[in-house]
Amino acid sequence: MIQYEKFTLDNGLKVIVHRDETTPIVAFNLLYDVGARDEDESRTGFAHLFEHLMFGGSVNIPNYDSPLQKVGGENNAFTSNDITNYYITLPKANLETAFWLESDRMLSLAFTEKSLEVQRSVVIEEFKQRYLNQPYGDVWLLLRPLAYTRHPYKWATIGKEIKHIEEATMDDVKSFFFKHYRPNNAVLSVAGDINVEQIKSLAKKWFGDIPAGNHEPRILPKEPKQLQARSLTVERDVPSDAIYMTFHICDRLDPNYYAIDLASDILSRGDSSRLFEALIKEQGLCSNVNAYITGDMDEGLFVISATANDGVSLEQLEAAILKQIELLISEGITELELQKVKNKVESAQAFGNTSVLNKAMGLAIAELIEDASLVNNEMELYQSVTAAQIQAYCKQILIPTNCSTLYYKSTNK
Repeated sequence: MIQYEKFTLDNGLKVIVHRDETTPIVAFNLLYDVGARDEDESRTGFAHLFEHLMFGGSVNIPNYDSPLQKVGGENNAFTSNDITNYYITLPKANLETAFWLESDRMLSLAFTEKSLEVQRSVVIEEFKQRYLNQPYGDVWLLLRPLAYTRHPYKWATIGKEIKHIEEATMDDVKSFFFKHYRPNNAVLSVAGDINVEQIKSLAKKWFGDIPAGNHEPRILPKEPKQLQARSLTVERDVPSDAIYMTFHICDRLDPNYYAIDLASDILSRGDSSRLFEALIKEQGLCSNVNAYITGDMDEGLFVISATANDGVSLEQLEAAILKQIELLISEGITELELQKVKNKVESAQAFGNTSVLNKAMGLAIAELIEDASLVNNEMELYQSVTAAQIQAYCKQILIPTNCSTLYYKSTNK
């Protein structure tokens, strides 16, 4: 159980405080409710670009990293289709440095042409290196528009294409910042050997005077139900053929979210999972196989991927995967199987909660999803899932008409 207290500043900033007296390190996590799904389809990649721009300095602090390093702190950030998250760890004696740095760039990010050009170049290079020039790097650039036709999940966080970042103007950048990077669109979570009055004082001092933004409700186009199987075949200079299958699933708040997450574990979590046993150990069809859910806030995807061994066709591999899905739906799962994956989820959660940063991050994300209490209630939601519920939901969604398949073929064959 993670104990916490929370309050909200007058400008709308939500603040969560968790006291952990066992560590001298404090984790400071600032979560913005903005991701790639909030972008215009003709201007994608902006949420990720901003992750980089926020490290380009503010009006009063031209070098973000230097003051933090001087007080023994570390920082990083990540962007997804749903969120942008910034986090700092530092000694508790120097906690105020984190408040100073993060509040200043929320208040007055340095909008300079130099910073924009530098970070634009960094993102473009990342696009090329990680997505275009890396084996299998463009998989999600291909899968997303195959699986989604309307919802903005149809592009990756890096963006649909490089030119959207290349053509980003200063006006575009400022507009995006003042729409999304406001206190009433953020959750601050602080964890460590601290107390709520101390954090309340620091939050008011450093964030209290930052004006709230014009918060507009998020209205996104709903993805229509997929009624027909889709497929795409590409050829690339990669070592082996691979297959990627996606099925549309429920959103993050649906009770079936926990059922389909456990189903993915039954299929591929660990060496005794069904897909690993059947496809790798018994049949020797592939070198790796994974089943997982994307974990999106809106309706996400259940993904199965596998890399074929030499001499194995993608058709053979696909048939073997579909056979395991068919067995899951027709025969269901045993109570022993279900308890085993529930135990793995519980142990992973318990291990994760030994990190003060993981606790701060988890509280912020839970607050954004629904309420911070979700960090403590989530295991109960997993434990309440029944074998019958998993079987029924898999029967509903793991069907050919709900499947989009990418056949990723090697030109080296």
